[in-house]
This record gives sequence, structure tokens and C-alpha cells, in this order.
Amino acid sequence: MEAPVSRAEQQAAQAAAQAPETKRLKRRIAIGRFSNETRYGRSFLHDENNDPLGKQVSDMLSRQLVESGRFLVFERPDMGRIENEQVILGESNLIGVDALILGSLTEFGRATTGQRGFLSGTKMQTAHATVEIRLVDPRTAHALFATSGSGEASTESGTVAGFGSKADYDATLNDKAIAAAISDLIGKLIDKLEERPWRTDILRAEGNRVFITGGERQGLEIGGELAVMRAGETVRSAQSGFDIQLPPARIATVRVSAFFGDSETNEGSVTEVVSGSVPSDTRGLFVAEIKGEERR
Repeated sequence: MEAPVSRAEQQAAQAAAQAPETKRLKRRIAIGRFSNETRYGRSFLHDENNDPLGKQVSDMLSRQLVESGRFLVFERPDMGRIENEQVILGESNLIGVDALILGSLTEFGRATTGQRGFLSGTKMQTAHATVEIRLVDPRTAHALFATSGSGEASTESGTVAGFGSKADYDATLNDKAIAAAISDLIGKLIDKLEERPWRTDILRAEGNRVFITGGERQGLEIGGELAVMRAGETVRSAQSGFDIQLPPARIATVRVSAFFGDSETNEGSVTEVVSGSVPSDTRGLFVAEIKGEERR
């Protein structure tokens, strides 16, 4: 059988698959409330705070985002339990995020279909699910993106002259349909999350050295350059009612020279100023990724 693409295209695809993955700076995200807006699984025994299907959707989405290795994912649904544990430990180090994910299971159902003949019969069980999500800016509560995903899972059995397989109720179809719906939307969600600008804070500035939050686990590299920015003034818009921040100004460029810390939550980088200057008073300053068109 002739290949559907040319040999040159096959070789290009193989080279792309074998090429080292481009490092991405990891955004901080949190998954918030996920609810079950369908009638399936609803009963007097399950209230809004004890929703198995909503929790299942949240856990599946969280797992896929963590396994992608592109983000720092923080807990929000179980915040009460986390805060109780912090009281016991006597420590609290909660971290803000760049985007909050909210959503719901909006469609879920099962159907059983089949055909029966004189000596044969078939039975098919199908589960269908639709998940809708939105991204919210935690600073303004503005919903900046929304998308949905749908998925199905099915199983079929049949008999001939009384011989063959018989299918009982298959509960795993529910899980597979929800997983398929999440897989349908995860690509669009990741693309949108990575559009969000990456930024971090300055821990301390000492002469030509600047210590910043984030290191190798967040995608930074030794020798990589970053921009030191001074935040623009925040002005309230009479037209929209939102606080609008004027564009920031770049005051310096720094180069990563070393890392410190042993986990994603406490790592940092030592950087050296290569152009401009960074004052010791770093209030109102932050560090941002330098896009290709912004390089010196």
C-alpha cells in the first residue's frame, strides 16, 4: 500500500519527533470549582460540596495537566484541608497563580441499543459526556477564555444461536467518556494557558546580581536572558470599570548564571545584569520572558 505522504514528509516528521523538546517557562495554574450540572448521579445523598462526578472531572483534568510537565498546578478544591494542615504545621506559604480553571460537566448520559434476529442478537452500551471550562484571571475575576470538549465510549456484545458474550452494566464507560471529553479540550486549554505572559518576582538585588524566583524546573536555562520590567501605573477605566495597567517599561536585561533550591516551590535563580541597572529597592519591578522580537 502506498504511503499517504511523501518520503520527505515522513523523514521531516521523524526528525521533528526526535528533536529535543523546546523548554517552556511554566505558568502557575489552579483548578477551582468543578460541578455536575446534569441529572446523572444526583441524589439527596450528594450535595454541591460532595459531588462525585464533578470531583472526578477535576481530578482527571489535574492529572493530565500535571503529566504534561508544562505547568505548576496548585490545589484549590481541597483548600480547607490544606489550611487545616498548615495550622497544625504552624506554616503557611500559599502561592498565587496566573490563571484559575473553573468548569462543569454539562452533558452526561448512557444509551443501550441493539438488534435481535431469529438466531442472533447484539447489544451496545454507549456513554456520552461534555465538559465545559473557562479560564479566569484571579486578579480581576474576568473570564478570559472558554471552551468545551465531548467524548464517547462504547462496548458491544453479541450472541448467535444462544452462544456468545453477554454484557452487564459497564460502569467503566462513564470514566472513559469523561476522559475522552477532557482529552478533546486539553489541547485548546494548554495552548491558551501558554499564551499567558510568564513573569516572576525579584527576591533581592545586590549590585550586579539579581536573585529571582524560579529555576530549572520552571524551564529556565543557564545563559538564558530575561527582562527586568517596571510595572506601569494602574488607571481605572470609566468605559469598562476595570483597572487597566499601563504598559510596563524595560529597565534592564539579566542573564541566568546559577540555580538554587530543591523543588518547584522553593527554587530560584541567580542572574547577572548584562544591560541597564536594577535598583536595590525592587518594589514595582518584575522579571519577564523576552520574546523573539523583543531581544536586543
